[in-house]
Amino acid sequence: MSRIIAIANQKGGVGKTTTSINLSASLAAKGKKVLVIDTDPQGNTTSGFGINKNELENTIYELILGDCSIKDCILSEVIENVSVLPSNINLAAAEIELIGVDKKEYILKNEVDYVKDNYDFIIIDCPPSLNMLTINSMTTANSVMVPIQCEYYALEGLSQLIHTINLVKERLNPDLEMDGVVFTMYDSRTNLSMQVVENVKQNLNQYVYKTLIPRNIRLAEAPSYGKPINLYDTKSAGSEAYMNLAEEVINNTKM
Repeated sequence: MSRIIAIANQKGGVGKTTTSINLSASLAAKGKKVLVIDTDPQGNTTSGFGINKNELENTIYELILGDCSIKDCILSEVIENVSVLPSNINLAAAEIELIGVDKKEYILKNEVDYVKDNYDFIIIDCPPSLNMLTINSMTTANSVMVPIQCEYYALEGLSQLIHTINLVKERLNPDLEMDGVVFTMYDSRTNLSMQVVENVKQNLNQYVYKTLIPRNIRLAEAPSYGKPINLYDTKSAGSEAYMNLAEEVINNTKM
């Protein structure tokens, strides 16, 4: 049975896309079959795997509108063991197009149900807002992983996100759980990073992954080459961190 993890935080720039790309690739490197679903109209996860998002015939947008099936949209084995359901800027119109559509919160779930048994993990990169695309991601997922940047305002907005997760669980997806929090952009040279980690651990009654994703130049460079970090620079600190996070995710037996 596949585990479906939505990677969400309504704050932008916290490492959602970086985590979606590199956690997926690291799970794949450990022999897991992975499907990555890009539900962000920016399509950065799509291009982060070296896919030209502007030349795609079928994307998640066409899928949501019912113009194609999920099997028509999935790009298989983009890298070894990783397939991608891509996105591009067209998806920005989905919210308007779905006005008045019946059971629109379940469109993605109903499609993913056809293919989920083909994968060990399905990773969904959510947009940086709590909109219908995020709701679709959460009704599809078993759990939500929340990347938090090691900065002063880390906890801001997190209570709203947890409230949304609880609402979705209560009304739309009773199986949804909080997978845990993962810290990104950690800088061991600053007291602030360490303080943020301690602050969140003390104030948040949630599972916190032990792996800290560091600020890392190679990690920042990799998307411009269309490669996950473990293919761009295997020996970098960023690559090691995401391999460790993948191991933690695999061993996270509370799911």
